[in-house]
Amino acid sequence: MFNQDNRFSSAACLLAVLAGMLAVASAAQAQSPDPADIAAGMGLFHQKAHCQACHGWAGDGHKLDSQMPDGADLRASTLDRQALIQTIKCGRPGTGMPAFDKFAYSDGRCFGLKAADLKARQLDMFDPPATLAPNEVENLADFLMAKVIGKGPLDHAKCIEFWGSDVEACKELAQ
Repeated sequence: MFNQDNRFSSAACLLAVLAGMLAVASAAQAQSPDPADIAAGMGLFHQKAHCQACHGWAGDGHKLDSQMPDGADLRASTLDRQALIQTIKCGRPGTGMPAFDKFAYSDGRCFGLKAADLKARQLDMFDPPATLAPNEVENLADFLMAKVIGKGPLDHAKCIEFWGSDVEACKELAQ
């Protein structure tokens, strides 16, 4: 009762499944950020973009500067990478989140709005400490996705993973 057509269709199906698995694995590997990009993003978070001033050094919303706007707890965030990049580039009009894209509201690239639209809607935008180049936005997003977004409350082990070693800031956290 063995049918030769079934044998070929089963083999073709198996090959198609294996090819699909290989394509998914290749895509996942291609999307893994370079450790150097993650490190560059961490530097942007703590220095050039100065995200820690509002979001705290660990991205948990415990800001360092009481004069800065309250930043979201990024460790509890569920943003995907694309939404995160848009938020970095465009900010959040009417909140304390600045736009790090120099031209964000000059040509409608962000939410289809221009500076005049924000003014007409009485939506304030804070000035960022610096604007970021597209590759810097990507690096910052790589860092946040790898070390902060959705990682939950900070403990000693997560602090060491965040910094890469047992720095002074980690010593005060519960083990």
